[in-house]
Amino acid sequence: MFSLTDYDYDLPEKLIAQIPSNRRDHSRLLHLNRTSGELAHRRFSELPDLLKSGDVLVVNDTAVIPARMFGVKETGGRVEILIVNYASAARPPQTGNTVEYECLIKASKAPRPGTRIDFGPELKGQVAAVHERTSTIRFTGQKPFDEILDQIGVMPLPPYIKRDHNAADMGQRDRTAYQTVYATHKGAVAAPTAGLHFSKEVLEQLKNKGVSVATITLHVGYGTFMPIRSEDIREHRMHTEQFIISKASANTVNRAKAEGRRVVAVGTTSVRTLEYATDSTGCLRPGPGSCDLFIYPGFDFKCVDAVITNFHLPQSTLIMLVSAFAGRETVLNAYRCAVAEKYRFFSYGDAMFIE
Repeated sequence: MFSLTDYDYDLPEKLIAQIPSNRRDHSRLLHLNRTSGELAHRRFSELPDLLKSGDVLVVNDTAVIPARMFGVKETGGRVEILIVNYASAARPPQTGNTVEYECLIKASKAPRPGTRIDFGPELKGQVAAVHERTSTIRFTGQKPFDEILDQIGVMPLPPYIKRDHNAADMGQRDRTAYQTVYATHKGAVAAPTAGLHFSKEVLEQLKNKGVSVATITLHVGYGTFMPIRSEDIREHRMHTEQFIISKASANTVNRAKAEGRRVVAVGTTSVRTLEYATDSTGCLRPGPGSCDLFIYPGFDFKCVDAVITNFHLPQSTLIMLVSAFAGRETVLNAYRCAVAEKYRFFSYGDAMFIE
């Protein structure tokens, strides 16, 4: 149960979704009863039939920034960068539209401190410091940085989506598809992908049924893609992500728990945030914070009663979280079934509803 290989499964590469569904709510939905292990095959548009009046649906309203940019060094070498600390970076008043961010840099030769990078006529960069995995880049623009980033940045699709992210047609489509319909607060460098299936129509149907929607914000970081390197998963240390829970959302969740109604978390990010911020008495605390909670089998859930989630990578912290909620063998059996039925996997793939 604590060995990394305990969370492996065989996945044909052709089942890794490379493009989004034509319609968000037309993705498939595997319904798993975690008590009996029973499985049912549905469409995401049928979710309103599965939730109950009085349920509280908790969604993560973070918005993904176009955090990937391409530039050229003074020597002419091409550079690709990914901003990784947008949400947590200190933001003093900008002087001359200059800001600093920690970035991953991909180049034929790693830039040294002082290296200048040209991102176009309106934005220049300089490597201010080099760290173990990242570099600090100081950006200076002709306009506010966020305005330029929105113009030249590319959505930071995960590495298993292997296609030309610069293609004009798909790049523009990703701007919409790799963002939830309720995205509000900018800061994520990866999407809370379970939320990508929700359309405005499905949300309206849920509200009409008596399902409440509570929002929290957790800015998903690049660390969500970082592999576990220890064979004993208990030795793994999670990356830290910034979150905020409003008093209104905390009150909505706490009232539901007190009245015996279900809290349905959309995505592993919502699960981690809710469980991290729930105290030993079962009360969800409002406020900002930094979440580094690693959930794996043996975890005692205090808040979440049901989960909507995507299908996750083998040996990832995400499949371990789902296994903690529903049981490792139950989850792996569901994944084997999903493979056999040719469900689409990962960020642009299909979904599960676990209750």
